[in-house]
Amino acid sequence: MLRLINSLALAATLLAGCSDFPELDAAITSAARNADYPNLLPIDQLIADAQQVQISPETVTNLEGRISHLNARAARLRGPVIDGASRARMRAAIARHR
Repeated sequence: MLRLINSLALAATLLAGCSDFPELDAAITSAARNADYPNLLPIDQLIADAQQVQISPETVTNLEGRISHLNARAARLRGPVIDGASRARMRAAIARHR
């Protein structure tokens, strides 16, 4: 049985090696491909620009709205994933194979 599992695992690995690699070059637009390299900026300027960013009351309101939306979504996702009938069927199958 162990040989069969090892053989299947080896076959699956070999088959995976034969698959096509996804076209990652197609994800880059021609405009991005032809664009100039970005300018390099001194770190001091980047730090100064980052310190000028301020959180406004509008930003806080937007974030609170997103938080409440995500909390509501999380509440909807809570609960059992498997219904009672499926859970009973799985437990019966496990009991049969013990």
